[in-house]
Amino acid sequence: MLPLEGITVVSLEQAVAAPFASRQLADLGARVIKVERPGTGDFARQYDRTVKGLSSHFVWLNRSKESIALDLQTSEGRDILDKLLSEADVFIQNLKPGAVDRLGFGASALKEKYPHLIICGISGYGSDGPYKDKKAYDLLIQCETGVVSITGTDETPSKSGISIADIAAGMYAYSGILTALLSRFRTGKGTVLEVSMLEALGEWMGYPLYYSEYGEREPQRTGASHATIFPYGPFQTGDGKLIFLAVQNEREWATFCDFVLEDQDLKNNENFHSNAKRLSNKTELQKLISDVFHTLTSEEIVTRLEKAEIANAYLNTIKQFIEHPQLAFRDRWKEIGSPAGPLKALIPPVTFADMKPVMGPIPAVGEHTDSILREFGMAVEMGKR
Repeated sequence: MLPLEGITVVSLEQAVAAPFASRQLADLGARVIKVERPGTGDFARQYDRTVKGLSSHFVWLNRSKESIALDLQTSEGRDILDKLLSEADVFIQNLKPGAVDRLGFGASALKEKYPHLIICGISGYGSDGPYKDKKAYDLLIQCETGVVSITGTDETPSKSGISIADIAAGMYAYSGILTALLSRFRTGKGTVLEVSMLEALGEWMGYPLYYSEYGEREPQRTGASHATIFPYGPFQTGDGKLIFLAVQNEREWATFCDFVLEDQDLKNNENFHSNAKRLSNKTELQKLISDVFHTLTSEEIVTRLEKAEIANAYLNTIKQFIEHPQLAFRDRWKEIGSPAGPLKALIPPVTFADMKPVMGPIPAVGEHTDSILREFGMAVEMGKR
């Protein structure tokens, strides 16, 4: 038995943050009923058509769910949602600010009506404050939290290549809901929780926050190199490839000098005797390392790094990651169903010794509307008016 079997989640969700949270719950056995607009559904369905005609975002975020199509601008649609919530354990929503309140499903109203219900709202900036009504998307939150100011090169600030603000908010919603379920098991009472994308990604900004608050300057944009540790980042090899490496402490610095650079005198050089000094003299040290690396192939360098037990990596493309030998050895891919046929999906990263995640099919818009209406004792015609 999976840990969340018997838990019903109703999610009025779209885009990334809330669907990511509810998918984690579905993977652990919860029943997730996804409420979508009739016809078009979650607008993330329209982002692209690259996965056999389906959206790559939607495929990633929406396996193992049931889809019910409801027009919440009608009284019938709202009545159906209210009936679902009356028997649900968790309600998740990430509509634009104020939308659920106008529909009559705000947290205060639901808490009074359904004291057992766990109510989770995900927003850009939180439910109060001067930014509460401001629209928020992943790039904009990356800008507001300072992520873009420290990402990229000196000339070009850049956003992260993945939706880190959405993912952060989704993961905190997921862990918050699990916490609320545990609390309800002990108290019998539901609760209200909210997660803002700004505060979720702000938590991930931990070291730059402290470095900026108490240091002499903020971390600088350094491309793929680390802003405060050196050597930590990419180095070009004699065969034109990039090797990434990380020296984290003085013991590793000594072995790096001995076995990788094969220069035992360098480890005693006062200019490089601590990370702070290596960072201050980065230009000089970069040249010393590059002079050695340009005489060696990438394989020769990796062999030396492995001998010295220095962390290292090749720069993989995404295709190369998909074919990664570690994923293949650990059998981390599974086939799931979809309206477009079978698709590959990564198994969730938390591996339990005695249970497997659900990993059910991806639903079409409203695929389960009729069956859900019948189950909850409502006429099928209600969902079609």
